Amino acid sequence: MTRAIVHIDMNTFFVSCERLTNSELNGIPLIIGGGERGVVASCSYEARKFGVRSAMPIAMATRLCPQAKVMKGDMELYSKLSHTITEIIQENAPVVEKASIDEFYLDITGMDKFYGSYKWTDELAKTITKETGLPLTFALSVNKTVSKIGTGEGKQKQNLEIPEHLVQSFLNPLSIQKIPMVGDKTFQLLSRIGIRTIQTLSQMPAEVLQQMIGKNGTELWKKANGIDNNPVEPYTERKSISTEHTFTQDTIDIPKLKRILLGMVEKLAFQLRSEQWLTSTVVIKIRYANFDTETKQCRVQYTSADHILTNTVTDLFDKLYQRRMRLRLIGIRFSGLVRGTYQINLFEDTEEMLSLYQAMDKMKSRYGFDAVMRCAGASFKPNTKDEILKRKY
Repeated sequence: MTRAIVHIDMNTFFVSCERLTNSELNGIPLIIGGGERGVVASCSYEARKFGVRSAMPIAMATRLCPQAKVMKGDMELYSKLSHTITEIIQENAPVVEKASIDEFYLDITGMDKFYGSYKWTDELAKTITKETGLPLTFALSVNKTVSKIGTGEGKQKQNLEIPEHLVQSFLNPLSIQKIPMVGDKTFQLLSRIGIRTIQTLSQMPAEVLQQMIGKNGTELWKKANGIDNNPVEPYTERKSISTEHTFTQDTIDIPKLKRILLGMVEKLAFQLRSEQWLTSTVVIKIRYANFDTETKQCRVQYTSADHILTNTVTDLFDKLYQRRMRLRLIGIRFSGLVRGTYQINLFEDTEEMLSLYQAMDKMKSRYGFDAVMRCAGASFKPNTKDEILKRKY
């Protein structure tokens, strides 16, 4: 049976959410981001006409479009509306994967026998827009890659249906940059040898691509030929992530305790960014030598940045640890998680901070978590017993 895979993308999601609450923002260039040294989290189509793009420094964006209105953004509003959209889709679709706060994959294979896959998807899209007031674009095709590319093209040509026999003719004239896994580095590498369209890429021998760009070469060749067997993974939201450290000997050494806490924060924050999560609630736990256990928590603006979470954890620890008895265990939990399409809190962090986290995360991903760490937290070495605990619904 030919698969029917839908990709749904909420158009300029953050901008559309803001316009729901303030109609005066309609039709004007709008940039969502933070501070003069911050970066663009999202921007309206009116701003994009001037060359403004996501992840661009705010200073550059305002030079390109000085008339744009710049807003800090409201992650709580965005999360709430994303949750509403998720519930609507899950109530109707048989298999749903939530790829990010504003992006979904649906597997509706077999629906054409009973109703018509495109018609069913179109009615679902209208239901979402009617109940939330938010615009969206969708594409229907035989796999996730083609559907996602179709959504990107559909933003200019409306919703698309790309049946199996038209997949290659649809892909061929497009730039290789349209393939989700092609970044700037890969694009420039392939461009230098004349590969700029998907058609040219699809005609390259897979073995040559593998020699050029490594193990992803074969996967890239498959995508260029419209081949993608990856399933739509059923969406299950993670509730929290946490880690605990049990001391071999009970301790009252506060500097040591704080160093370990910083290492724990760094490990958990790296996991948040790697899996594209943001946390809104920080919980710290301590267990005394007599086994009395106490916790304290606080709310934070959605983030996955070490420096914000470190300050919060340290402050909570100072408020919680008042009895000055020896401790046998300390723990941290981040909960109230939401998905994001970015790696850190773009509303608060500067361009330099964004670059720092991206560079550190790249090294950690390649060489291991402890390949690069802050000096203060380097003493944290989790053992098997203290590995990260993952709690799901």
